[in-house]
Amino acid sequence: MSAHCHHHHDAPPETASHPRYRRILWIALVVNAAMFLVEIGSGLRSGSVSLLADAIDFLGDAANYGVTLAVLSMGLAWRARSALLKGASMLAFGLLVLGKSIWALRTGTPPEALTMGVVGALALLANVAVAALLYAYREGDANMRSVWLCSRNDAIGNLAVMGAALGVFGTGSAWPDLAVATVMAALATWGGASVIRQARSELRHARGAMA
Repeated sequence: MSAHCHHHHDAPPETASHPRYRRILWIALVVNAAMFLVEIGSGLRSGSVSLLADAIDFLGDAANYGVTLAVLSMGLAWRARSALLKGASMLAFGLLVLGKSIWALRTGTPPEALTMGVVGALALLANVAVAALLYAYREGDANMRSVWLCSRNDAIGNLAVMGAALGVFGTGSAWPDLAVATVMAALATWGGASVIRQARSELRHARGAMA
């Protein structure tokens, strides 16, 4: 999940600028951004909080890929500012989903299991496809490896959403959806706060180096 996929942006320039690797990162960015929109819309229509939580994950990954592409050749200060924006977005969406989970817990209305299952399967296919494209770079530097691990770990989150859909279908209850959503949103919130702390530290370091 994106909460555990903070990129350090330390890829050597000659590796990071490899044309094929850049093309794959662009594909990954577009796929993740598109799935974010799909899951946000589907989550709101179906009432599934776990789909909304998974949408946060896609948004965080899209931001990761975008930041990786944008700041590969920039200095530490710009990378830290970009990470601050990414962390703030993750934190805000995580808190939003946690709030919606609490609200849904009070209403107790189960989501549409079919929509959850279909969209969860589509998200799984998207993450597996991206992971397959990045597979050749899994043994690269820390940045390249973390990008691949993101997509691999996200597939696990998709399986959790599909499992929640089965739970909702079998029990007619919202509990499976809320349980998965709460865990995913908590991870996103923690991850966003962690990214913000590290980015602020890096920004102070960059300012100190310039002084």
